[in-house]
Amino acid sequence: MTTFWSLWIIVITVGTLLGCAALLAWCLKDKMGVEEGQDMGHEYDGIREINNPLPKWWTYLFIGTFIIAATYLALYPGLGNFKGLLGWQSSDQTVRSLAESKASIAKAQQDKLLVQYAKELDDADAYFGEAFKKLAYVEGTNELRPIPDIASDPEAVKVGQRLFLQNCSQCHGSDARGQKGFPNLTDKAWLYGGEPQAIVTTITHGRIGQMPAWKDALGEHGVTEVVSYALSLSGRKVNAREAEAGKKRFVVCAACHGTDGKGNPAVGAPDLTDRDWLFGGTRADVTETVMNGRSGVMPAWKDILGEDKIQLVASYVWSLSNTEEQ
Repeated sequence: MTTFWSLWIIVITVGTLLGCAALLAWCLKDKMGVEEGQDMGHEYDGIREINNPLPKWWTYLFIGTFIIAATYLALYPGLGNFKGLLGWQSSDQTVRSLAESKASIAKAQQDKLLVQYAKELDDADAYFGEAFKKLAYVEGTNELRPIPDIASDPEAVKVGQRLFLQNCSQCHGSDARGQKGFPNLTDKAWLYGGEPQAIVTTITHGRIGQMPAWKDALGEHGVTEVVSYALSLSGRKVNAREAEAGKKRFVVCAACHGTDGKGNPAVGAPDLTDRDWLFGGTRADVTETVMNGRSGVMPAWKDILGEDKIQLVASYVWSLSNTEEQ
């Protein structure tokens, strides 16, 4: 915050408090020229006005608010750039990256600084850390429990679900069924594979998906033919002549999707023979995909969740599409 705005806030805050104090002092003085307790000569609806002072309890309560306000403003940040005598802060507002955030939190925890966010993380780790490890690791070892084993543990699945809701539901939805551009995690359609280790790898390191634009290489008519062929792979009714022509052009797509269109988990290329379409399965959606390409990023969570929490989240996600196999 600049010096100007800092001073602006200080002047407004202190000025308001002093103004309220002056108003209270003015109201405590009798300026009516009538003896206390005497009738003021006013009547309304049978109620007569008496020259009585402000109630003592109300006056003391008002004074108490000034004392509390002054104490708070002295101890905690609130007056512009003044950080307060205690040095308390909700979080480090200067960080610009995850690495800086982690370093700032570690420093605050090591130096016992009054940074609320760092303290809450420290408390949470002390309180929940052992519980996470107990659920994620084989008892008495540093070996992670197999995903299917954790998925068969109702308590571990509930913890994994809560971690999912806190960190993953913003994109995949609270029911994990995804939305346009974000995969449904409850079916069997996996871009990078649905095996336990593949899910762990996805969560740990993230994914970067890229479908190139083909409008320049294929032209508008060529895109129409390729779309017709792609839709025909999943049994959709299309123009047979366009689909046949699109099959010949599909050779440029086969490098990722395979000659049979069943995709390639190694590069995240989707299976085109099913009815699952990440960005929509209408002809208009598929045309947009082929014409202009698509891109998507799944962030890496290794530095945020850690190994044990990732194992629990992965187990919950795996369980969503493998309930019958448990």
